[in-house]
Amino acid sequence: MTARHAGRNTATWLIAAAGVATLCLVFRPEIAAAVSVWSSSTAYGHCWLVLPIVAWLLWERRAVVQAVAAHAVLWPALLAVPLASVWLVSRWLGIMEGRQLAALGFVLILLLAALGWRLWWGLSAAFLYLVFLVPFGAFLTPALQSFTASFVAFGLRALDVPFDADSFQITIPEGVFYVAEACAGLRFLIASVAFGVLYALTMFRSPGRRACFIAVSCVVPVLANGVRALGIVLLGHALGSAQAGAADHVIYGWVFFSFVIVLLAMAGLPFREIPVLDSPLAPVRATPARPAVAAAACGAVVLCALAGPVLSDRGPPTEALLAPPRLAPPPGCMAASGGIEGAVGTWEFRCNGQIVRVVDVALSRRADPARIVGAARAAASSGLGEDLDSQVWRAALPGSPPWMLVRARETGRIAAYAVQVDGEQGVGGLHDRLRMMRDMVAGAQGPPPLARAVRMIDAIGEEDALKAVLSKLSP
Repeated sequence: MTARHAGRNTATWLIAAAGVATLCLVFRPEIAAAVSVWSSSTAYGHCWLVLPIVAWLLWERRAVVQAVAAHAVLWPALLAVPLASVWLVSRWLGIMEGRQLAALGFVLILLLAALGWRLWWGLSAAFLYLVFLVPFGAFLTPALQSFTASFVAFGLRALDVPFDADSFQITIPEGVFYVAEACAGLRFLIASVAFGVLYALTMFRSPGRRACFIAVSCVVPVLANGVRALGIVLLGHALGSAQAGAADHVIYGWVFFSFVIVLLAMAGLPFREIPVLDSPLAPVRATPARPAVAAAACGAVVLCALAGPVLSDRGPPTEALLAPPRLAPPPGCMAASGGIEGAVGTWEFRCNGQIVRVVDVALSRRADPARIVGAARAAASSGLGEDLDSQVWRAALPGSPPWMLVRARETGRIAAYAVQVDGEQGVGGLHDRLRMMRDMVAGAQGPPPLARAVRMIDAIGEEDALKAVLSKLSP
């Protein structure tokens, strides 16, 4: 590469860096939300290592940068147009992970446009590893909890250990075990996949071997977590105490997971290949870099990235709170106390001799769906503590909509919450968010979205009593 070409190459890299910095300013809320999750959740603590790993991967591929000149192209900027729509829909649905993935997509498209396909492909391993900056995967927790509970039940049945299984709760003669969110194995799965991808990039060269090892890295932690959970239950059975078997199970889990990762790495060693990081890209004939084209392409990507936030901010305020409608006593219950204060309605009813408290929070139809769901969960969690688990829960009445159950791990106290859309209780998940997005975008008239939380004041027969009340509250 001549000195002139090297200068143009440097200029193109500086333009690309300026473009990435601008995107970071545009997507400040997404970055702040990601960093907050890294700090607060042990499942995503490894995200702090992603940028140093990416820097190391780029350094390992420095021969590619020296051998291949940047050659900016404009066509990748077209990919930013549909990506802006993805960001906007994610914003309307209240899905932060979708916004974060879209923001990362803009960064990758900008680098592709500024550097050109050949150089981008040579560095793609490092660029694509940035996806682990996004704290996604929490939606897998219920499925992982179900698999772990089923795995434990299968193992106990095979070993002829007497037990009773009810959803995520496993009961043996020595006590009760609950497959909590922390026991679902999400943190093991995400960390294992991140490790598996890095291992595959550094130890293998062929796409087939890389894909196989990454697939194994996805399956092994799920199975290993099932074995770990089964081992804890069997330990409690052998010791004669569920509390003794489950003591410090999270710490034991990390020790067990570390052992599994070591075994996984050792299993891949016999198949390792020495990566050739500077081939087949080198040697190549240097092509002239085009800083002007790079600047134009980066500018086009940044403008597309700005389109989503600009369009989403149009219209009336999205944080408006409304007074909720008054709630009549459920069938068979009598009003005890309560009323409406601002946007929050709090009612207490006496049902079968016990007091139940219902909290309603009404929000604008233009409110972020995530804020509506968050308000319902916050109302249900109030007073329960910080160490909580949640699961989908159905009331006793057949065909009634599902509720989300929040359980305090230390005290066992529970509460339930749900969201009402268009005056009807939602079924949960993406279905409700799509309906709220439709109302928000179309400006439909009607009852505002309502976040509802229900909990028993007395702990006597709490779960059965709460189910009975939820059946009466459900349409």
